[in-house]
Amino acid sequence: MPSLSKHAFPLPLPLSLPSWPSLHRLTTRCNATSFRTLSTHHHALLWAPSEERRQRALLTRFINEKAPLSVRHGGRHDEFARLHRWSVDEAPAFWSHVWDFCGVRGVKGGRLVDNQHDMMACRFFPDGRLNFAENMLRRRDDAPALIFWGEDQVRRELSFAQLHDQVARLTAEMRRLGVNPGDRVGAVVANTPEATVAMIATQAVGGVWSSCSPDFGVEGVMDRLGQIEPRLLFATDGYLYKGKWIDTMPKVLEVSRQLPTLLQTVVLPYRHDSPAPLPSQPGMTTLEDLCSEGQPVAEIEYADRSFNDPAFILFSSGTTGLPKCIVHRVGCLLQLIKEHQLHTDVHSGDRIFYFTTCGWMMWNWLTAGLASEATLLLYDGNPFHPHTSILWDFVDTYGGSLFGTSAKYIDYLNKAGVSPRKTHDLSALRTITSTGSPLTAEAFDYVYREIKDDVCLSSISGGTDIISCFILGNPIGPVYRGEIQALGLGMAVEVYNEHGQSVKCEKGELVCTKPFPSQPWGFWHDPHNQKYKKAYFAKYDNVWAHGDFAEITDRGGVVVYGRSDAVLNPGGIRVGTAEIYREVDKLDEVEESIAVAGEILDEEGVQRDVEIVLFVKLRKDCELDEALIKKIKHQIRSNTTPRHVPAYIYPVRDIPRTKTGKVVELAVREVIHGRPVPNRSALANPDALDEYKKYMRTNATAA
Repeated sequence: MPSLSKHAFPLPLPLSLPSWPSLHRLTTRCNATSFRTLSTHHHALLWAPSEERRQRALLTRFINEKAPLSVRHGGRHDEFARLHRWSVDEAPAFWSHVWDFCGVRGVKGGRLVDNQHDMMACRFFPDGRLNFAENMLRRRDDAPALIFWGEDQVRRELSFAQLHDQVARLTAEMRRLGVNPGDRVGAVVANTPEATVAMIATQAVGGVWSSCSPDFGVEGVMDRLGQIEPRLLFATDGYLYKGKWIDTMPKVLEVSRQLPTLLQTVVLPYRHDSPAPLPSQPGMTTLEDLCSEGQPVAEIEYADRSFNDPAFILFSSGTTGLPKCIVHRVGCLLQLIKEHQLHTDVHSGDRIFYFTTCGWMMWNWLTAGLASEATLLLYDGNPFHPHTSILWDFVDTYGGSLFGTSAKYIDYLNKAGVSPRKTHDLSALRTITSTGSPLTAEAFDYVYREIKDDVCLSSISGGTDIISCFILGNPIGPVYRGEIQALGLGMAVEVYNEHGQSVKCEKGELVCTKPFPSQPWGFWHDPHNQKYKKAYFAKYDNVWAHGDFAEITDRGGVVVYGRSDAVLNPGGIRVGTAEIYREVDKLDEVEESIAVAGEILDEEGVQRDVEIVLFVKLRKDCELDEALIKKIKHQIRSNTTPRHVPAYIYPVRDIPRTKTGKVVELAVREVIHGRPVPNRSALANPDALDEYKKYMRTNATAA
């Protein structure tokens, strides 16, 4: 078999590598008495709920009240599997029961589903009517609805009564401005209470909300909002990051000038004590000025919306071209409220937190928690400023019951030796959720050892594409090391091998074989659904191919090995990048890594094979010498297979990632093969790609 030319990736001079700026390496030791298991087996049992917790769980109540006898009377050993089977086999009935159990406000209508067996044409509750905002404003008491921290400098709260009042005033003014059902409302906003108010008001009038994070440049914002022609723009006047004030008003002015469809730009204050001065530009006002002259509004007139009307437009990462505008329907509320109440056990009165920006679908996921009458804990800024425990300070101060974050955040805490259980109470914390990338088995160990041993660790996975999850937690089931607990209820999730056959205990493509309520309405400006079909249904007929490389275990749990479009195929063997990261991240010397395929071409320039190229971001004072290269390769070979071992390992100063924190293997692959990356503005750190040019192939032909 041909091998890659030894001159294909020239080794540069040693680099001076900065350390992660906000993390400090601490010495830690395992406290075996507080750790649930001493086993190092990949699928060791780490946690199981107490009987009291099982009985209190909303999922238990749902089974007792709504599930058929075949689910309730079959014993506990495969209870969730039976429940899932029923939820998929009798999907219309299941979703109808979810509507009733979760108390969704609206009218289901006479038909539960149309075109049930056609993935693209299916419509749940085709006669159903509901308004997203009405479900988010169920409470009107004086308890806190939104609690906000802008790092350690800005703090404020809104009660449920105040939230209703502010939404009522803004809804009336939006109608006065001429915002009608179906109109798009764009936003460039930080995760403040005002952003949530603006989103709910948009839903109240029947508009379609679409938000970006304020750290996007003008080009990044226009790549997104420019496609959807918004009638109204909400924009934060600035934000804090690492204690520094970032003024966004020049960007807001330029974006407003480039959006000719706007009726008005409404500026939202980040700091109430010193808001940024408003430029004297026509069509621009502040939220306070817009709503100050209106009379108090006792009740909100909610727009009458269909279950299948558009409600949100979310954007793909855009690293391979213009971002796709993914339109989600009002009925995605049913999916989100199911995930909150049945999969993460969110009760009325709970306080829930997710570290997210308004440009990530997890913000939509978090804000929908109001429909379960939960208090939202909103944090904006750097998660490690002014110290590594700021998020735990926030959640602990307000008695958070759910802590949601990214897998990378947990990995950073682990490598920094942070031990929240030693510094915080966390007595109210019942659930930790993790998403964004696969959670390593070692991160599972860390959570139970250093955060809390009596907590349901729910790794979850889905995406912007479905504004929800395919695989989630199970609050009444056990947690096994390295496994996502369960398939989503009502989601016909399977794994297909390379022959398109459904398999278990074997790696393959994650698919969904039956329709579900949170499937996208479609893509914006895609009248015949050609782009939509190509994105999800081109690989298998009438089957959603999600793009994850995964395995369903014999227990019904799931292990995700990375994106299937980033899967490496040395010698025809499929290798998930997460399998490599899982081993490399165990090494103290390595802070982060990224693996891509180095293409092997024949004399005619045709690709014949690939070899794995690994880039590592090292910790301060570490050098990638021959000893460390051997150590990395040995770590990978000893715990995976020889096929996983990279042919080349190189040091880099930074790992390029999207603004939601996902590493971009495909962009790096394009750079090292001399191909353009079409939309660098979609990256959080686009300049990081430039360093990879020094590894560009100089001899692409196999030796």
